[in-house]
Amino acid sequence: MAEETKKDITTAANPWWSPWVLAWFIEPLMHSIRTRIPRFAGMKSGERILDVCCGTGALALYYARKGILATGIDLNPRMIEVAENKRKKLSLTTVSFHVGDAIYLPFKDNVFDYASLSMSLHEKEREDRDRIISEMKRVVKEKGDLIFIDYRLPLPRVPVSSTVKMIEFIAGREHNRCFKDYVKQGGLDELLNNNHLHQAKRLLIGPFALIKTPNN
Repeated sequence: MAEETKKDITTAANPWWSPWVLAWFIEPLMHSIRTRIPRFAGMKSGERILDVCCGTGALALYYARKGILATGIDLNPRMIEVAENKRKKLSLTTVSFHVGDAIYLPFKDNVFDYASLSMSLHEKEREDRDRIISEMKRVVKEKGDLIFIDYRLPLPRVPVSSTVKMIEFIAGREHNRCFKDYVKQGGLDELLNNNHLHQAKRLLIGPFALIKTPNN
């Protein structure tokens, strides 16, 4: 794909206001999960983790504050700009951010102890979901783990589920179309089964599922 065409697609999928919608609405909803991930996954200080589709960097920055060596990558330069500004304000040196495509991760094989993907699979085209998971498996060590956070299905009958549907609707036509297809496909459970990943650990919090799978 030509670089100019890719830029046009990225801009269309991620309007100018997307970093602020993420920061103001999605990240507060995710706070209770984000603070549990390191212990849930068994991460240790000094281990290396790649946060794929890192957005404005909230999760990668939290990893870094726990002494974990974090790398965040996102296709949207605006997201990375916001994340980098946060990093500078916090004076964190154990985290770095990069503009890059999750479908073609610019990292060597077997580099990271973990890779996490938070609230992004439901935004992607169906074929891209499998490609991203395949790339995560490639860059994580054989005995490493993959961490997935996304909507659980079916969505529980709680008030916040209505908020979820509203957010996915106002995020834009293409975004909402992908979300509906994610639901139709069967969500995380079906995606992990399709990619031969075994769920070693699972935690359900409100409309979200947090899943750990060994990289095999």
